[in-house]
Amino acid sequence: MATSEDVARLAGVSRATVSRVLSGTAKVSEATRQRVEAAATALGYEPDVAAQSLSGARSRTIALGFFANDLWALSQLTRPQYHFHLDVLRHIEEAAAKAGYDLLLPSRPSSASSDSYVRLLRSRRVAGAIMVACPPNDVRTQALIESRLPTVFIDTIGTGPCATYVTSDNTAGARQVTEHLIRLGHRRIARVTGTETDPSGQDRLTGIRQALAAHGIPEEPDLARRSDWSVEDAYRQTLALLEARRDFTAVIAESDMMALGVLRALHEHGLRVPEDVSVTGFDDIDLAAFASPPLTTVRQDAAAMGTGAVHALLSMVDGAAVEPVVLPTEVVVRRSTATPRESAPVREHEGRAVDL
Repeated sequence: MATSEDVARLAGVSRATVSRVLSGTAKVSEATRQRVEAAATALGYEPDVAAQSLSGARSRTIALGFFANDLWALSQLTRPQYHFHLDVLRHIEEAAAKAGYDLLLPSRPSSASSDSYVRLLRSRRVAGAIMVACPPNDVRTQALIESRLPTVFIDTIGTGPCATYVTSDNTAGARQVTEHLIRLGHRRIARVTGTETDPSGQDRLTGIRQALAAHGIPEEPDLARRSDWSVEDAYRQTLALLEARRDFTAVIAESDMMALGVLRALHEHGLRVPEDVSVTGFDDIDLAAFASPPLTTVRQDAAAMGTGAVHALLSMVDGAAVEPVVLPTEVVVRRSTATPRESAPVREHEGRAVDL
C-alpha cells in the first residue's frame, strides 16, 4: 500500500505538506494542492480514516455535491432552471449551520475513476456527503453508495448500508395536476417534459401517463416535447409544438421555469392563458405566483427537503439506520388553468355565441 512518504516523493513536497493538504488543516497554494491530490490518486493512497476518527480527527464538515459536475454547477446555479435547487441548498446550509456543521464543496478530481471522489472526501475527513440532483450515471453516485461514507441523495434514488435519499413524490404530484386539468374538461393535453435521464422528470412523466390512462385519454405522441429544463428550450419546444398542432387545450410543463417558456411562446402566437390554453408547472418557486397569469403548479417542500437531508445524514453519522424520505406534494391552483373554451357553456348575445 502507498504511504504518505510515497505521495510526498511523487508530488515533490514534504510529508507534512501532504498531511496538511489531505487533512484540509492548513492553506497551501492551489498548484501544490493539485500536485498532492494527483499523486495520491495516482498511487491509490487513502489516509487511515478509521484511526483519524478514533482520535477525534473527523471534522464537523459535510461535503456537498450537485448535478453532473460541481465546478460547472457553480457557474450554472444562477440560471433560472435551478431556482428550486437553490432554495433547497439554502435550507441545507441553514440546517447544517444550526447543527454546528460547515459545508465543503470539494473540487472534483480530474480522474474519472469511480473511487477518486470518495478518496478525496475521505482525505478531507468529512462526516458525510449530501448530493443534490446528481444523475444516477454520475460516477460519484455508485462510488458513494459502495464506500460506506454516510451519504444522502436529493432527487436521486440511492440506497445502501450508509446511503439514503430524500425526494418529493413526483409521480403523485404530476398525476394530481393532470387530474386537475381533466376535471376541468381538458382532453387534448400537451406535455413539455424534462430530460429522459433525470429521475424526477421520468417520475413526473409516469404520473401524467397514469392520469391519462385512468381516464381513458390516449397519449398522443405529437403532443409531447422533450426539453432540457431551461426556460429557453421549453419556449423553443412549445413553438415547435404549435407548428405541428394547435388544437390542444392545455400544456403541462414539468417545472415552473419551463412553464414560463411555454407562456411566452403561447403569448407570441396570440393565444391567451387560460382562455385559449391552460398551463401548469411543477415546483411552486416564488416566481410562479408572479407569472402572468399566476401559475397553477405542484408545490414541493424545499425546506423539508433540505432540512430532512441534513437530519438524515447526521442520524447516519451517529450510527442510526435511516429510511428514505418521500415528501408529499400538493397542487396549488391559480389563474393559469380554466375550463376549456370548447367545453364552456355559451349563451346568445346579440346574435353571436360568447363565453359566459
